[in-house]
Amino acid sequence: MVSVSGIRGRVGRPLTPELMAGIAASFGAFMGRGSRGPICVGRDSRTSGPMFARAVFAGLESVGVDVVDLGVVPTPTLLLSVKHHGAVGGMGVTASHNPAEWNALKLVSEEGIFLDDERSRAFREYLATQDPPRAAWDALGSVREDREAWARHLAKILALPQIDVERIRARHLKVAVDCVHGAGGPVAFELLTRLGCEVVGIGMEPDGLFPRDPEPTAKNLSDLSALVKKSGAAIGLAIDPDVDRLSLVDEQGRPLGEDLTLALASAAVLKRTPGPVVTNLSTSQVVEDVARAHGCVVHRAPVGEVNVARQMQRERAVVGGEGNGGVILPALHYTRDAPLAVALILQHLADEGVTVSAAARKWPSYQIVKEKVSFPRQALHAGYAALEGDLRAEAKDESDGLRLAWPTKRAWLHVRPSGTEPVVRLIAESVDEAGARELVDRAARILAGVA
Repeated sequence: MVSVSGIRGRVGRPLTPELMAGIAASFGAFMGRGSRGPICVGRDSRTSGPMFARAVFAGLESVGVDVVDLGVVPTPTLLLSVKHHGAVGGMGVTASHNPAEWNALKLVSEEGIFLDDERSRAFREYLATQDPPRAAWDALGSVREDREAWARHLAKILALPQIDVERIRARHLKVAVDCVHGAGGPVAFELLTRLGCEVVGIGMEPDGLFPRDPEPTAKNLSDLSALVKKSGAAIGLAIDPDVDRLSLVDEQGRPLGEDLTLALASAAVLKRTPGPVVTNLSTSQVVEDVARAHGCVVHRAPVGEVNVARQMQRERAVVGGEGNGGVILPALHYTRDAPLAVALILQHLADEGVTVSAAARKWPSYQIVKEKVSFPRQALHAGYAALEGDLRAEAKDESDGLRLAWPTKRAWLHVRPSGTEPVVRLIAESVDEAGARELVDRAARILAGVA
């Protein structure tokens, strides 16, 4: 499956070492044109990772591109390393939150962010139409290791002006962690220890043997909830396999949902460095509540991490991210970063001197409902027009499908087409589940009348 976010598939069918080597060769030739800089390669803990990483190395070497092998690292560590090494790009061998039978390639530009839509389209065209020129026997690329990438990343987090290390240490928090056997176990333990926390964890060994669906959604966190209650931890932290998303469990063992991660992290940032906030069109409005309380504004971007990053650059945002537990801090870099999010959440608790549940209760509570319905792509324009005419929203945004909002009712609906199948996704938020469900069901009925 080839999309703006990279290339992914099931191991062996159709994802093979031969395919990965070929994609890497094309990427190396595409990114390396006119430059002799290296490409950084990192991976998560999946069992197929070593095999695919070797294939990627071979593909890059075959077109004369040098490789910096970072080993098993968080995806945000890879992106930071691209800029550190002056690399022409980066490749992450990771399927993020997908199950263990999947793997993928995430493609990174020389800026240390993922390829934006324009660059991604250009690469996909190159991949489909060009045979990358191979290097001669005496001009092949080489591979060198860098095992200090995470140490540099950690040092940068601890040195951020938004992080008061001594204040966090003074809380002596007990923290429960579930890293689902992804790449996050060792890094989470080191970060939390440096922040003066007592760590109890599950899934900390980075062996890729995921014991559950690795996406850190509330329904997947029963074991972490039990660990919080059993250990008496002050907070539970769930981190996805490639360490760019963070989900929270309060001190009573209740999952809080991923949207609250960005909200609480933003509160910590805006307290010290107020300014614009950017999130995507499908993220909870609780982020707007937090920004408003600090006298700041929220700008909305199309769904997709790189879209949020580009909007943050345009707005000169001080913090941003997505409602899936991804937090972006430009003072560090323009990518979702779970270790950063951990530090910001602990900073917020230290600043407020409250429990996690109390920190959550400070803000309005909302409910989000998500559905998808079959709908022909050629009828999208008519479908959007029907929704707009029937629902009579107070505000609309057409930058990514159609987002209709009713600020006075504290509700919104986002309708956008899938990039991989003939369906549209319906996402609604309201002050209660019934209100959000009513919006989704009504939108589905309207679209059914158009299709």
